[in-house]
Formats: sequence, C-alpha cells, structure tokens
Amino acid sequence: MKYLSVAILFVTIFFTSCNSKEEQEKTNNVIAKKEPIIKEYGFTFNDYKVVRDTIRSGDTFGKLLEKYPLKDSLRVYDVTEKVRDSFNVRRIKAGKPYILFLDKKQPNTLQALVYIEDRISYTVIDFRDSIAVYNKKKPTKVKRRIIAAEIEGSLSETLNNEGVSGGLANKLANIYAYTVDFFKIQKGDKFAVTLNERYIDDTIYVGVESIEASYFEHKGKKIFAFPYKLTEDQKYADYYDENGKGLKSMFLKAPLDYFRISSRFSGRRFHPVQMRFKAHNGTDYAAPHGTPIKTTASGVVERTGYTSGNGNFVKVRHNSTYSTQYLHMSKILVRNGQRVTQGQVIGKVGSTGLATGPHVCYRFWKNGVQVDPLRQNLPNAEPLSPSKIEKYLLHIAPLKKELDSITAVKFKE
Repeated sequence: MKYLSVAILFVTIFFTSCNSKEEQEKTNNVIAKKEPIIKEYGFTFNDYKVVRDTIRSGDTFGKLLEKYPLKDSLRVYDVTEKVRDSFNVRRIKAGKPYILFLDKKQPNTLQALVYIEDRISYTVIDFRDSIAVYNKKKPTKVKRRIIAAEIEGSLSETLNNEGVSGGLANKLANIYAYTVDFFKIQKGDKFAVTLNERYIDDTIYVGVESIEASYFEHKGKKIFAFPYKLTEDQKYADYYDENGKGLKSMFLKAPLDYFRISSRFSGRRFHPVQMRFKAHNGTDYAAPHGTPIKTTASGVVERTGYTSGNGNFVKVRHNSTYSTQYLHMSKILVRNGQRVTQGQVIGKVGSTGLATGPHVCYRFWKNGVQVDPLRQNLPNAEPLSPSKIEKYLLHIAPLKKELDSITAVKFKE
C-alpha cells in the first residue's frame, strides 16, 4: 500500500509538471506572437489607427480631409492654402493609393496623410505639430547586370524568364524600331543587353533604369546599339551601332503620335481664316489641345517665337540640308540654341495665330526650299562625324567587349 501511494504521488507530480510546461509553452507562444513593429514613410504604424485606401473618380484633396476631424479645428480651406506651394492638390489621380494616420486616443483625429505617387515617390502631409509637407523618395539602389538569351516564344516571355521587367521589351523595340521588325522575330533569334535595374531597399525590384549597350541577332544579322550623347546638355541619347551609324531613320513620319491630316501641302488651298486661295506650304495635323509635339529629327533649335500668322512656333535646323518648323503651339518647351533629339517634345498643340482649331502645321525645308515631306525620299540617320567618331569608339569599346564575351559563352555551338 505504501508503494502504491508513492507511485500515485509520482504520477501526479509528473503530469502536473507536464501541464505546467504546456501552459508555459502556450504563454511563450502568446509572447512570441506579439504585434510586429511596422515602420514606413517615416511613421511607426503601431502608434496610429491606419487607414489604407485608393483615390476614386471624383475624389478631391478636400474630400479626403473631410472624412475625419482635423486637430485644433483646422478648416480644409486653410490646409489647402498652406500646402499648395509644396503639393499640387489637383494632381491627385484616381487609382493612386493613400494612407491616413489617425490618433488612437482622440476620436479618429487625422494626424497625417501620405499620397503615394508611385513605388518610389510619395508626399507626406503632416498635421501633428504645424502643417508640413514633405516630398520624398524611398531609398533605392541601382544594380548592373548583363543578360543574354535566345528567343523562346515572344521577346516579352523570354525577358520574363530572365527575371527582367516587361518594360524592357518596349525599350528594345524603340531602339531597334528602324532595323528589326519585332512582329517577325522568331525562335532562335538572340539578344544581349547590359542594363541597370533599380531596387527599393536593395531587395524590391522596381524596373529597368537604363540600357548601356545591346545587340540583337535577327535572321543571322547582328545589330549593336549603344546610347550616346553628342553634348553634355543633350537631354536624350541617340543610339548608334558599332561603327557610329545611327539606328533610326533621320525623320519621324509625323510630329505627333496620334493625329489626322486635316490639310496637306498644296500650291493652292482656300485659307479658312483669310477666306482666299493661297499656297499652303505645310502639312496640318489635327489633334486635341495640349497634345505633345515632337521634333521629327535631331538638331538645334534655330528660332522660337510668335507671329500673328504662325502663332507660337519652333524652327529646328537638322543639318546643312534639312530644317523643320512647327506652328500654332499653345506652349513652347524649348529655347533658341538648344540641341534636341528625335522624338523630343518641343511644344504642345494649340490654335495660336491664324488657326480655326487645335493643330500643328508642320513645315519642311530641303536646301532652303519648302517641300512636301510626305513626298520626300528621306535619308537614314547620318553617321557620327569624323570629329566625334574617335571619342565614341573609345566609349563603346569596353561595352562591346563585355557583350562579345558573354555571347561567346552563352551562344557557343
């Protein structure tokens, strides 16, 4: 009987001990599941009641603020006036996310609003002390790499398999638009690209920042492309091959992306404003007011200004043979003497001067004579001049060597 009592006592102690351990483990698990600390956009989220939402059609900055009380009985109008120099309240767009930080103690009082422009840029409107506006960017890092691949399916699919942003396909299509028909690329075509990619906090992929060099092999023909600026103040680089020959056609087909031709070049046209027949030495492209106008070829802005007939205009000299002019602009975006590159926006469509509606009158000179650009057999882009070619070849030499090295390994038979 004595031994039985001891055994019962031992079992009781054992199970009590196990239960105590289980309770302790449960307690530890509860402690381990403590709310994580979240810090972003300069705020510790745990300190606030956080509301995440998206701008809807019809939303205004004022409507966002009216949803919650402001401290010190601030009025929406007063806030709008104080932030307008740092934040354009009219720029908020439907579909953009925003975050509201509310006071946990005072009933939902708005402490701050974060408007998220994109994955990197955001604006903080802080109400905590005095009203303050901060336009900020998340810390990012650019990483460089070279990819080389053989086409499998489409270019976009191949890039996706390489873990590259789909936006690179559009960039390559623009670079090779005049040399490769991307609707006819086929399995077995090859390409290689040296590119820079941007990351947030060193880990979150944002996309392609820039291209340093590339080549595309289509139907056995290898075409190199290197971006290069002729001058430091040139805004956009042009692309040239390994011999310094430009990849683009010298002229775009039109100065607008979307348009309809409302009046063609003619030796005798009835002028809708002057109400008489006269020569029309240009091509009119009708488009909505504010549509971007692009220079059709690279060159130097020879003259900008205003006349009663032309309205706001820009004239660009491309070389000793060709010049172009763009009339009736609502806004001029370049200055005299500025170098511009093909496709660069130089103004906005308007109806200034003698115009009955928004359009751009595109004028074209060849050897000092105005001609119809739609009837010209226009040249390809000119190669770099002898004075520029040596510096260019030195610049691309290490880039081409890199591409040659990686393709020799990647595509060896």
